[in-house]
Amino acid sequence: MPPELAVLLKPIVAAVLGGLVCGVVGVWVVMMNIPFVGVAMSHAAFAGAVTGLLLGVSPLAAAALFCLAASLLIGPMAERADIEPNVSLGIIFSTVLGFAFLAIGLMRGSRAGALSLIWGSILLVSARDLALMAGAAVAVFLFLALFYKEIQAVLYSREIARSVGIPERALFFAMLVLCGLSITANLNTIGGLLIFSLIVNPPSAAYQLTYRLKTMYLLSAFFGVLSCLVGLAVSWLTDAPAGAVIIVTSSVVFGITLLFSPKRYTGKGLGTRKQRLGTGD
Repeated sequence: MPPELAVLLKPIVAAVLGGLVCGVVGVWVVMMNIPFVGVAMSHAAFAGAVTGLLLGVSPLAAAALFCLAASLLIGPMAERADIEPNVSLGIIFSTVLGFAFLAIGLMRGSRAGALSLIWGSILLVSARDLALMAGAAVAVFLFLALFYKEIQAVLYSREIARSVGIPERALFFAMLVLCGLSITANLNTIGGLLIFSLIVNPPSAAYQLTYRLKTMYLLSAFFGVLSCLVGLAVSWLTDAPAGAVIIVTSSVVFGITLLFSPKRYTGKGLGTRKQRLGTGD
């Protein structure tokens, strides 16, 4: 194997795994109309990782803990405080972002490790990172395979799902936890302040092209992988920050799909959830 290809092998695998898992969980985020969940959880992961560096513990373990705490707070805050999920997400976002910059401010010596978590470094991905990403992908796809119909019902309407006996609250929390796990797994590759865009942009692009949920999953995963691979290639050729290029690429993909979206001409781009999901999936 040529040395250049050997160097790129791990980043390519990371790009594929990251694009796949972010594309799938992003469908849940977009279809439940809580895109800010990616913002809140990515910053929770960033705050956890920085806090881990400050305390001298594993940054990834601390990031996972913060993400888990954030995911378990989002639902109950909305239900018990009688506020919209996006409002509770905004509260969590502002809190964890404050934690992150407080931890950076308290650090002594070099802050290079903390600052690298902002942009990520997919070109320096390690075998441990790949193992974590693979574990997150297996968990997400296994959950999707086991509870596909129940997840579809929750995405359609949590109230209707509850009325027919589906444990929608448990499924909702499970989706949030898996979203947090996916963000944590990609923290070192995309970056804590950018990963939320990879959660939102690919499924939003996929939504422009289809009314069917299965097709949306496939397109979102494809757009996620495409964004990561193109961003990786451009970063390798230009020495630009990989995470930033990946996110710009995903935004360009969304712009192209929006330009050619059939929903622009049918007037159903903001239709009901039944219109969004279709009837055949």
